[in-house]
Amino acid sequence: MIDTILFDLDGTIVDTNELIIASFMHVMNHSLTREEIIPHMGTTLEHQLRTFSGQEDVVPLVKAYREYNSLHHDEMVAPFPEVNEVLARLQAQGIKMGVVTTKIRATTTRVLGLFDLDQYMQAIVTLDDVEHPKPDAEPIRKALEALGSAPERTLMVGDSPADLKSATAAGVQSAAVAWSLKGEQELCNYEPTFVIHRMSDLYNLVLADPVDR
Repeated sequence: MIDTILFDLDGTIVDTNELIIASFMHVMNHSLTREEIIPHMGTTLEHQLRTFSGQEDVVPLVKAYREYNSLHHDEMVAPFPEVNEVLARLQAQGIKMGVVTTKIRATTTRVLGLFDLDQYMQAIVTLDDVEHPKPDAEPIRKALEALGSAPERTLMVGDSPADLKSATAAGVQSAAVAWSLKGEQELCNYEPTFVIHRMSDLYNLVLADPVDR
């Protein structure tokens, strides 16, 4: 029985995809295509910028990315369908929830607060809180410790290989979201425990309650 759900943020519960892609294109002077950017989404910003630029010192690129991203943030992000209603119901049923993300804390709390999603999260683990980010197990283990949850009763929901690898390393179950830009088939290569096609599919997994369709 699952009593705890951990969510990735970008691309999983909040649609920041176009903002992220636009931010990378801006910083890299439109030298990248969407197809080149998407496979790397889900890893840390620094890792992505090193990959895209071939440079080790990406501090100026990080600064430029965050400035552009912050300027356009609120107009280009939104929760995915059903997110607020599903989280509200899960909370009412006593499910513990948290966010595990490779975003920094400032932008994490900004987007959660923008859509009132912070009220559902009893633990928030960001890039600022760990030494080894996803795909390492550390972020999930920190969330489990904060929530007092057992790995075998925990589900990690995410849209990237980093999420699924982190879940496997931490010994928790995983759910890949089919709305990931990476595609359902790509995520299935990392052997998630489940694949969900809409957020309300979690009812069947966690509450043993099929969704009315």
